[in-house]
Order: sequence, then structure tokens, then C-alpha cells
Amino acid sequence: MNQEKTKISGFFYKNPSLKIKEFQSYLTARFGLIFALNMQSTILYYWVYQITNDKLSLGLVGLAEVIPAIGCSLIAGHFVDQNEKRKMILMCLSGYLAIAVCLAILALPVTHQSFSVTTIVCLIYFFVFLGGILRSFFSPSMFSLFGMVVPREHYANATSWSSMAWQMGAVIGPLVAGFGIAWIGIPAGLFVVLGIQLLLFFPILSISVKPILKKAKEPVLQSVADGLRFVVKTPILLAALSLDMFSVLFGGAVALLPVYQKEILHVGEMGFGILRAAPGIGALMTLGLLAFLPLKTYPGRKLFVCVTGFALSIIVFGISTNFYLSFAMLLLSGMFDAVSVVIRSTILQLVTPDEMRGRVSAVNTMFVSSSNELGDFESGLMAHWLGTVRAVVVGGCLTLGVVAVTFFSAPQLRRFKFEEQKPEKA
Repeated sequence: MNQEKTKISGFFYKNPSLKIKEFQSYLTARFGLIFALNMQSTILYYWVYQITNDKLSLGLVGLAEVIPAIGCSLIAGHFVDQNEKRKMILMCLSGYLAIAVCLAILALPVTHQSFSVTTIVCLIYFFVFLGGILRSFFSPSMFSLFGMVVPREHYANATSWSSMAWQMGAVIGPLVAGFGIAWIGIPAGLFVVLGIQLLLFFPILSISVKPILKKAKEPVLQSVADGLRFVVKTPILLAALSLDMFSVLFGGAVALLPVYQKEILHVGEMGFGILRAAPGIGALMTLGLLAFLPLKTYPGRKLFVCVTGFALSIIVFGISTNFYLSFAMLLLSGMFDAVSVVIRSTILQLVTPDEMRGRVSAVNTMFVSSSNELGDFESGLMAHWLGTVRAVVVGGCLTLGVVAVTFFSAPQLRRFKFEEQKPEKA
């Protein structure tokens, strides 16, 4: 009994952020929504490809989300800094819930038979577009709330757990979606997403109302310009965001998994779900290790090594025709990507002043988060022009080029250390 208590106390000693009740609620909400959205997006990608059999249509799903996510991000950051964070998150969750209801109804056989394939696909794009608008507000709201529920000295540890919660959702969501498509079908799967999102109101409401740190009102354009100016004038932050953005933009291959599943690897729905979950499984394994063996030495150098490993994994995946090798490469890509996520997220938290968190996170959303969907569009377009395999391999090679350029042009990032980092002056 004493040994168990000692192990538990030792665990919380190494992970002090987990003792904070509001951070526990934060992790629950973060995991739950990422799980629901990844489950939903996996079902949508599968659904769109099954009814269109068109590679470009997969890219257009990503484009439908990235346009509003980029277009609204900077303005969203201004409103997040000016408003109470929990309220913003609750409003976004309500919007996601309304979209989930519409998609679930659209997938019902009765509704499905009432519209043409073109109409159904256009409606899917429309609801994905609305989700992109919501994400531009949700991401900076969650980022700002993080800094209010976790003390600064625990940022690195809390970032590992926050990233782990995100990755758990990213892993389990697609995996459950793959099983769900095979067992209960697309409509029931989308109704499961709806149920999960309803439950997320409980952990969010358990977090107390937070003060608004930026009370001074200023014009929207000036506020937006301040956020951009801060990022541009902070070399370490700009280099980290640029490296991550271009590596994800060129190296993303997830959007083409329905093509690999159907035409190259010849596996069923289960195989698709497993492949879709592979990067997240790898990331989750790595984040589990980082929670107990945190990155302390030469994080900048490790960032470059991991992005290089990510690119090489994508190249091998692109040319593979073996399911197990493809799974292994996607697993490795997720492991390498997890390290870069933790380093970049910690840099973002450490150098950003509290009163600018919304705007800086909005710039981060525009740089990095949206590059996932823009990368999906790039993958679909390249596959349409060059063919699937060539598109993935060329993307991996371009990522290697980005690593080389950033390595030599950003010496501050190479030399970056977590110790003694203080927020930059706005």
C-alpha cells in the first residue's frame, strides 16, 4: 500500500500540472473535442471518396476548412483577447454541435436519397467551411485558457500532457471511425460524434470564469497588426512556425489514405482506420515518453532532426506497397512529429506575453494548424496532376529542402534552450 502511494506521489512530483483540477478538465475537453472532430473528419473523407471516387475531391475537403481558418484567424485572435475565454469556448462548442447535427441528418438514407451526389458533396464542403470558421476562434481560446489554468513554471510539463490529450483524440478518433464505418455505418458514426460533443459541456463548465487581461480597447486592424508584428520580430518563434508550417504543408499524406487503402494497399475499412490512426499512435507513444523524460537539452537541434525523420518516413511511405511497412512509416512520422509539436508549443507558450496570447495563437493557427488542411488540398491537387505516389514522394523531398533552408537561415532556433526563456515584450 505504501509502495503504491509512493509511486503515485512520485508520478505527480514529475507531473505537477496534473494536480491542477482545472487543467484536468481542460485536458478532458481538449481530448474529447479532438476525438470527435477527428472521428468526424475521417468519416467525411471516407464518405466523400466513396461517393465521388475523385482524388481532387479529397483535397477540396481540406481547402473548404483552410480558407476560413486562415481568413478569420487574425480577427479571431483580436476578439479572443478582448473576451472571456471560457465563454468563447462554449460558443464554439455550440457551433460544432449544430454542424454535427446537420451532417448526421445529411447522412441519413432518407436525406441521402433526396439529393444528388453533387449536392451532398457541396453541403459537406459548406459544413466543413463553417467548422473552419469555428476553429479559427476555438484554437486561440484554448491556447489562452491554457496559460490561465497552468502556472508558468509547469508549462513544459503541461504542454506534453496537452499534446498527449490532442494526440489521443487524433489516434482514437480515426480508429473508432474506421470500426464505426464497418460496424454501424456512416450515419450512426456521425450521431456518435454529436453525442460526444454534447458531453463536453460538463468539463468546460467546471472551469471557472477567467479575467480578461487585455481590457484596453483598440481598433481591430491595429490589434491584428500587433500580433503579426510580434511574431515577425521574434526570430525563434517565426522560424519554428515556418518550419512546422512548410513541413506539414508538403509532407502531409493523410488526405490520400483513402486512395492508398483502395488502389495501392488493397485493404478494407479496418485497414483504413488503422492507417489513419498510425501517425497518432506513434505520436502518443512519444508523448508518453516525453511526459516522464522531458526534453531538456538542445531542443532546437532535436527539432531539426525530428522534422528530417518525418520527411524521410513520408518518402518511404509514399513508395511502399506493403501494408505493414506503410503502417510502420506512418507510425514513425507521428513519433517524429510529436517531438516537434512539443518543442514548438513550448516555445509559443514561453515567449508570448499573457495579454497577446489570443492574437499570437491566431497567427499560429494561420501558420501551422491551417497547413494541415492546406496540405490536404496540396496533396489532392498534386495527386491529381502527378499521381498519388509521386505526389507523396515529392512532398517529402520538398520537406527536406525546407529543413535545410531553415537550418542555415535560423541559427537562433538551432541554439534554442528552454532555460531562462522569458516572454518577449509586445
